Formats: sequence, C-alpha cells, structure tokens
Amino acid sequence: MRLTQRFLLVSILAAASAGAALPSLAQQAPASGQVVVPEVQRRDVKLPRIPSKDIEVGVLLGTYSTQNFGASMVGGLRLGYHITEDFFVEGAFAQTKVNDDNYRRVLPGGLFPSGKETLKYVTLSAGYNVLPGEIFIGRNNARASQVFLLAGLGSTQFGDQRKQSFNLGVGLKVLLGERTALRVDMRDHIFSLDLLGQRERTQNLELTAGLSYFF
Repeated sequence: MRLTQRFLLVSILAAASAGAALPSLAQQAPASGQVVVPEVQRRDVKLPRIPSKDIEVGVLLGTYSTQNFGASMVGGLRLGYHITEDFFVEGAFAQTKVNDDNYRRVLPGGLFPSGKETLKYVTLSAGYNVLPGEIFIGRNNARASQVFLLAGLGSTQFGDQRKQSFNLGVGLKVLLGERTALRVDMRDHIFSLDLLGQRERTQNLELTAGLSYFF
C-alpha cells in the first residue's frame, strides 16, 4: 500500500514539473513561431552586366566573278545582328574593279573609257544557322563551328547603272575565341545589266573570307 502511494506521489510531482516547464519554453519562443532569428540583415545585390554578343562586325576579302567580265578582287565590311541563336540579319557593303579586257579583243576601245570600272554593292540579308558543330584543329583542339544560309536584297552600281539585286549564299563560321570568328562565304549576286543595248540577267559569284568581332 505504501509503495502504491509513493508511486502516485512521484507521478504527480513529475507531471507538475513538466507542466511548469512548458510555459517557460512558450515564453522564450518568439511570437512569429521562428525558433532561430537571423541577426544578419539582407543587402541588395546588383547583377553583373554580361555582354550579349548579339552584334557582329567584320571585314571581308576575296574574289568577285562578274559575268562576262571575269574575276577580280573584292573587299568590304559587314554588320549583323543575331535575333536568336538560329536567326540573324546582316548588311554588307563591298566593291571591286572590273576590267573589259575580253571585250577589247573584239571591240575597238572596249566598253569602259579607262579599261576598268568600279562595281559596288549594298545588301541586306537574313540568315539561318543550320548545322552547328565543331572543327578539330589537331587532336586536342576543337573549335565551335556553324554552317548558315543567307538570302536577301540589295543594290548594285556598275558604271553609270544602278540595279536592284538579289543574293543567295551559304557560309561557314568558326569561333576563334569568345568574341572573334573566322568566316567563309560563297554568294551569288543576281541583277540585270544593259551594256550593249540588250538587257541581260547576270549571275555573279563571290567567294570571300574574313574576320568577325562580337559585342
């Protein structure tokens, strides 16, 4: 009987001790219910301005084959904007010197008073990247590459004539670094000429290489 009374007394005292401790823990907890309150204040972080590298500028140098006049060296500039990873637009300006040696063999004095005439063109084209990949230079050096297609409109000035032109082409771009690339283009410039009293549509092939810079 005494053991039972002692057991009941110990149980009552243990329950009373636990009940008394619970209010003290509730008083120490913050009203928000958060156990750990951080002492470090948040600060505003400015995001770095990473360049998009969507704008491309470059130079081109190669050969321009004018129909009925032969091939000559061509040089120019290009400016492009990459709308997405696949699509881009590009403007180009270039010029070359065309000679009339083939006509001087059959026509006294040739076609041009000085024997040479300047051909200039301005184009605005749209491009599409079709085959992304890599080009290996040696066994351990790989460079990202891109094959693309181009088509657009333009204006060609040849002698005293200025004609609307169309251009179609294909190209290859190889990245040399984060901002530079090597580029090879092959295009067909299509426009009409009237040099001997007869209008004729001409196909003028161009093969160029150049360097591009992105910013």
